[in-house]
Amino acid sequence: MAAKKAAENAVKVNIGSPNSEPQWKFFLSTAKYTCYGGARGGGKSWAVVRKAALGAYTYPGIRILILRREYGDMEGTLIDPMLKILAPGTFNYNKSDHVVTFTNGSKIKFGNMPGYGAAVQGKYQGQEYEWLFIDEATQFLESEFRGLAGIVRGANKIPKRIYLTCNPGGPGHFWVKRLFIDRQFKTGESPKDYVFIPATVDDNKDLMEANPDYVHQLELLPEDVRRAHRYGDWNALAGVYFDEFTDGVHTCKPFPLKPNWQRYRAMDYGLDMFFCIWVAVDETGRCYVYRQFAQSNMVVSDAARKQLELTRPDENIDFTISPPDMWARSRETGKTQAATFAENGVGLVKADNNRKQGWYALKELFKLRDDGRPGLIIFDTCGDLIECIKCLQHDKTDPNDVSKNPHELTHGPDALRYFAQTYVLPGEREQTETEDDEDEGGMDYQTAMCGRGLSRSYIMG
Repeated sequence: MAAKKAAENAVKVNIGSPNSEPQWKFFLSTAKYTCYGGARGGGKSWAVVRKAALGAYTYPGIRILILRREYGDMEGTLIDPMLKILAPGTFNYNKSDHVVTFTNGSKIKFGNMPGYGAAVQGKYQGQEYEWLFIDEATQFLESEFRGLAGIVRGANKIPKRIYLTCNPGGPGHFWVKRLFIDRQFKTGESPKDYVFIPATVDDNKDLMEANPDYVHQLELLPEDVRRAHRYGDWNALAGVYFDEFTDGVHTCKPFPLKPNWQRYRAMDYGLDMFFCIWVAVDETGRCYVYRQFAQSNMVVSDAARKQLELTRPDENIDFTISPPDMWARSRETGKTQAATFAENGVGLVKADNNRKQGWYALKELFKLRDDGRPGLIIFDTCGDLIECIKCLQHDKTDPNDVSKNPHELTHGPDALRYFAQTYVLPGEREQTETEDDEDEGGMDYQTAMCGRGLSRSYIMG
C-alpha cells in the first residue's frame, strides 16, 4: 500500500532507460544486498545515479546515502551526472553538505570514509537511511560494511536496501568474493539476501559506441589485470600477499589451551593504534594466536597496563616482543617507550624489523605440515587480525614486501610478523643489545633469558 501511494505521488522524470540486461536486473532487484559489476566499463556509475534518483522520486521522504572511500572521486562520476538528470524545480543541491534535497522530502547524501577501520567506522553511527549505495565496495573492509549496514533502518514502510558496485581487487576483495561470488556464508548470513549481477563492457552498448577503443585498452593490460578488469575474473588478480590464507584452515574455533604450553605476546604500538596478540605454542611447535587487542589513542602507560589486565596470572607469558622503534628516545623527555612499559610491569624484547625476512617467516608458519594443518592457526575470535591478513597486498615497487598502505591494516600483521621472525628465524636475529637498552627497560632475549641467541628448542621447551 505504501509503495502504491508513493508511486501515485511520484514525479514523472526521464532518467533514461537501462541499456543492458544486467542494468535491468540491478533496477529490479529486491534483495537486501545487491552487488553489481565485476569488470570495468559495465555501467556501474550510470546505474547507481539513476537507481538513486528513481528512489528519491518514487518514495517521498526516503533517505539515501551514496558512499565512496574518497569524496573527490565522486564529483565527475556520480554527483555531476546526477544533477544533470534531475527534473528542474524538484531539488536543491547543497554543495558544502553534499546533499540533494527534493521538494517531496527525499534526500540523497554523498559521503566518504577516508581512512580504514575503527577510526572511521563511527562516522555515520546514529544516522538512518533507507537505501545505501557503496560504490567501489572492494575498497571497504568487511567490518566497515557490516557497520554501515546497521544504519539502514527505520520504522517506515520504504524497503530497506543496500547496493554495492565493485571490481576485483582492493582491501575488500575477499569478503565481497566470499559473499557474492563464492557464496560461502557464515552463521547468520542468509543466501537469499545476497545477489550478484555481473556486467562487462560488452553489456554497455552506449560505452561501446561512444568509445570503441575502450575494449582495446583493457586488452593491453597485464594478463592478471586484464582478466579482472576485462572479464570480471575474481580469481585472476595477483596482489594479495597471503593468498594461501584460508578460513577454516588457518583459523579455528577457540578451545582450552594446555597449561604447559608456552605463551608469548607480540605487539605493534603507535598512538594511532596499539595492537597486541597472545600466542601459545604446543608440544609440536604449532602456534596458536588465541587473543587480540586493538585500540587507538592509548598512551604508552595505558597500553602496558591493558596488556597486564588482559593476561591472566596463570598464563605465564615468557616474553613480549615489540618493535625496535620503542627504544627511540623522546626528544622531550629523553625516555623510551620501552622504559615506560617496564615501569608498568611489562619488560620487552626488541624485535628484528627486517620486513622481508619477517613476512617470509610468517609464510613459513602458514605452510601446511605433514598432518595437513599449518604451523600457525588463529582463533576465529581474533577477527581484526584475520581480516587484516587477508587484505594485505604486495608492495607495488617491491613484490617481496607487503604494502604499507592502507596503514590501518598493518598493525596486527606487523605484530604477528615480529613473533614469526623471532620464532622461525631465531639464529638470524641481529643482536643489538647495548647498555642503554638495559637501562631503558628493554633487552635482547639472549641476555634477558638464556645468555645466547633465541633458539626454537628454547621457545618450544
